[in-house]
Amino acid sequence: MKKTLLIIAGIALVIGLYLSSGYNQFVTKTQNIDGQWAQVETQYQRRFDLIPNLVNSVKGFFEQEQDVFGAIAQARQNYAGAQSTDEKAEAATQVESALSRLLVIVENYPQLQSNQTVLGLMDELAGTENRISVERKRYNDLVRDYNTLVQRFPSNIVAKLFNFDVRAFFEATEAAQEAPQVVLSTK
Repeated sequence: MKKTLLIIAGIALVIGLYLSSGYNQFVTKTQNIDGQWAQVETQYQRRFDLIPNLVNSVKGFFEQEQDVFGAIAQARQNYAGAQSTDEKAEAATQVESALSRLLVIVENYPQLQSNQTVLGLMDELAGTENRISVERKRYNDLVRDYNTLVQRFPSNIVAKLFNFDVRAFFEATEAAQEAPQVVLSTK
């Protein structure tokens, strides 16, 4: 009887250690994903800090492209109001679309391309876009590892016990796959 109780206690201890280890692994991965998303948002903030400077520099050269400036302002507002990671990713894609329209405009105005302020801001923005791309990839790598753990046996048992669900990857929206159309008018 004593031997049976020791065996049951030993099995319970092993199961308890497995569950606590699995739980801790999920917590660690969740924190890593949240931390990496914060890195993505840090780069978005850098982009948002640069965009108004670029817009103001470009505004001085022409006024007929107000729709682009409005689209950028609306996209930034949408990002600020986004609550979930998915909403923020979608709003960031809107910012990218509006920003690419602005960059097309800059390319079509030679006087803008020769302005040192605009050139400096464009270089800063290009660097920021590269950083965003790297941070998004890191985020997706962490999500992939986490989702694999959530779905693999036997860790999927721990995931179900403690309500760890699959996380969404950062994915571009369908609209991001199409090049922006910019119509330059001479009004």
